[in-house]
Amino acid sequence: MREVKTHLLLLLVAAVWGSTWAVGRFLSYGLDDARANMGPATSAWLRYVFAVAGFLAWCLIYKNMDGPRVLPKGEKAWKYTFWMALLGTMGYQLLFMNGMKWTAAGDASMIIPMNPVFTVLLAAPLLGQRLSPRMVLGLLIGLIGVAIVIGWSPNTEIPFEHRLLGAVMIGLAALMWAATSNLTKMALLDGTIGTSLEIVVWYSIIGWVLLTPWMLFEIWQSGIPIPNATEWISVAYLGIISTVLTYAWFARGIDRIGATAASSYVFLVPVFGVLGGWLFLDENIGASMLAGFFLVILGVREVQKQSELITSG
Repeated sequence: MREVKTHLLLLLVAAVWGSTWAVGRFLSYGLDDARANMGPATSAWLRYVFAVAGFLAWCLIYKNMDGPRVLPKGEKAWKYTFWMALLGTMGYQLLFMNGMKWTAAGDASMIIPMNPVFTVLLAAPLLGQRLSPRMVLGLLIGLIGVAIVIGWSPNTEIPFEHRLLGAVMIGLAALMWAATSNLTKMALLDGTIGTSLEIVVWYSIIGWVLLTPWMLFEIWQSGIPIPNATEWISVAYLGIISTVLTYAWFARGIDRIGATAASSYVFLVPVFGVLGGWLFLDENIGASMLAGFFLVILGVREVQKQSELITSG
């Protein structure tokens, strides 16, 4: 029964992460009859106001139970944290929110599964992992899938050049997250930096600080925004539910059923992303999405399989 509950919890995690694409599109672009009141940087900054508050509350609650430290200690820990904050929080959030301004939620959710491929490819220069020809083949298969989603998207009401610009930004966001994943692995292998939870807390807090100048510049250009109630609920949802709680739930899933089984639920995120765009934003679903999704997952699995063989060998 406990294992069933764990699988249901991980399914909920995938659904929440999938819904972030529709929420991100709403915050960055708005709806056809009502444009967004906030700019992308402001939305990202407010998201992390809620996320940082959630993480700080977590630290406070568990401070007497070997809970996470609020800030890193030592020069090495600060260096790792800065680069992860720069790439994984500031870089990712700016690219994600700006990308969602230009493309459909469903289309974007089909691109982000390339993240594991980028993670493995970046592991070559960062961690010294060897690349094989089949890994390159997997990358090419995945990129063909992405090209199908972009080029033959059913969301033709969005101009092709807009969808292409958004796709490039989302692809770069995936690259930023892949770099952060490798840096996190390097920090954990070092053994002197901190736990995985502490690292996430640290680069969320420092990343929020790094987002602040972008938010202020956006406000200087466009004026102080006045979010409506739905927008406040949306940024709170992204900050507390999608960032803090799902991290805790996913970590619990890994602890109970293992990393491989838990990570398999990530492949459901694009499915919920497409459904979220269809349900909440009236986006279209077409055969090109199914074909693109199949090729992306095929490419990702090939890269992951080859990476596991090289690592175990």
